[in-house]
Formats: sequence, structure tokens, C-alpha cells
Amino acid sequence: MMYNYNMFECVPNFSEGEDQDLIDQILSSVKTAKVLNVHSDPDHNRSVVTMVGDAKGIKQAAFDLTARAEQLLNINEHTGVHPFIGVMDVIPFIPLSGSTMKEAAEIARETGKDIWEKLKIPVYYYGEAAKIAERRDLPYVRKGGYAALKNEINEKHRIPDLGKELHQTAGATAVGARNFLIAYNVDLATNDLDTARSIAKNIREKSGGLKGVRALGLELKSRGITQVSINIIDHKETSIIQVFDQVKTWAKEYEVEIVGSELVGLIPKDACFPDMKEDLKMANFNDGLIIENLLK
Repeated sequence: MMYNYNMFECVPNFSEGEDQDLIDQILSSVKTAKVLNVHSDPDHNRSVVTMVGDAKGIKQAAFDLTARAEQLLNINEHTGVHPFIGVMDVIPFIPLSGSTMKEAAEIARETGKDIWEKLKIPVYYYGEAAKIAERRDLPYVRKGGYAALKNEINEKHRIPDLGKELHQTAGATAVGARNFLIAYNVDLATNDLDTARSIAKNIREKSGGLKGVRALGLELKSRGITQVSINIIDHKETSIIQVFDQVKTWAKEYEVEIVGSELVGLIPKDACFPDMKEDLKMANFNDGLIIENLLK
């Protein structure tokens, strides 16, 4: 690939969300990209890193993060309520202004190749980098998580795009290219996981809910509550306030209060609206979570 100086975003997710020393050690490996945001969650036991750089720099940073995670983490010791298939669970590349999806997909393919050849971690390509149509959707790749993949990796539909057996301590990783998505959580004042799962099912597109919305119901044991964990694939098709209102409607149906909501990572400016912090009960929202403000 002939590299240019157009910018890309990358949002690697690795399987440690509680031990700050470990998180800092993994993050210290990033030398060739700019880290804009890190969101760590102990119940998910997951850290979501948002970083930007040119094609060469972002590719190297994604590889370096993966290599450090492979050195320091053991997927067999991982606990966390969020689905995962490896210590570096997912590595999406997103084209920013001036770059193209085709370029992002090429970077994803090259990064995946390096991860397999140099680290021997098997790779699944997803999104716009997918080689198999069904794998365009990340939930298909990650179905059943690491536990299921251990038993199914040699089955025809689960064989990695690169590699064969799972890495003994690092598992597998999904590397892809996609458009910007909003990762968003709504916390519920109940420890009834069935309620959270029902609300998630009611709002997600797959079950007849909102277009471009994926959702899971998760238990946050450390806080004694549950959560609807949401990905908004296209915020121009379905806005964050529409998602919140739907959760609110179903929460009222189940007689459950909303404790609050939070962004995981950053949000584009055109997805924001006046009084968003108050209307969404989003205590963690500030101008530093708007990606355009950090690219100036």
C-alpha cells in the first residue's frame, strides 16, 4: 500500500478494565498515533481506546497495542460481561476527512496480516474488510464469545481468515473497517438481568427495533444494577435521543428507573444537541468527548 498523510481513527478494545497499572502499560506502547480517549470499565473488564494518525502511524500503533496486550494479558483469566474473543478483542479502522473506506479496509487487512504473522494470533476480518459476507457484522464474528469459539474454531463457518488454532493466551482478534459508530450505555435501577435483556431486544434492529441499533443487556455487579449496552451504527439514521427515548419508554413499561447514561469513547459533533447532558442523564458528557474538538 502506498501511504499518504490522510487521517484515520482506530478504536481498539482490549480485555482489561480494572487494573490501571496494566492499562497504562498497554497504552504506553502507542508511539505513532495520538490517543484521544480511553474508556475503562471494571464490569465489562474492557478498555476502549480512541486514537488517530496517518495510515502508517495508525497501523503501527494498532499492532503495538496488540503486541503489548498479548505480552501482559491472559484471555483464560479474563472476566467481564461484555462479549470478547481475545485479549485484543476488536480493532476497527475508521476513515476521517480526506481518507477513504477503501484505504481503511486496506490498513485493516495489513494490520491483521502482521498480527497473524508476527504474533500468531488468528484474525477475523469484519466490516468493510470482511472476506466472507456474513462476517461484515461483528456480532456474527463474535457470536458466543471466546467460550464458544474455543469449541467451534475448526468448524467451517468459524475458521479464521488468517491462522487456525486460537492463541494459547491471546485468543483471537477481529480487525475491520467501518464508519463512525456511537457506543452508548444506559444504566437501569434494577439488578434484574432479564429486564435489561428484554429492553435491549426491544430496541435493537435485529428484533424489529430501531434501524442501525445493536444492544445487549448486561449486569454490573460492582454497582448492583444492569445496563443496556448499545451501538448506534448510523447516528444520522437513528439519533442518540431516539435511542434514549426508546429505552425510557420500555423502562417505564417495566417500571424501572434510568440511573443515567454514558458514552464509551467519542461522539461526532453532528450527533450532539442542546441540553444533551441533562436530557440523556449523561453525567460524563463534556466538550472533550466531541471528536472534532480534539482534532483541531
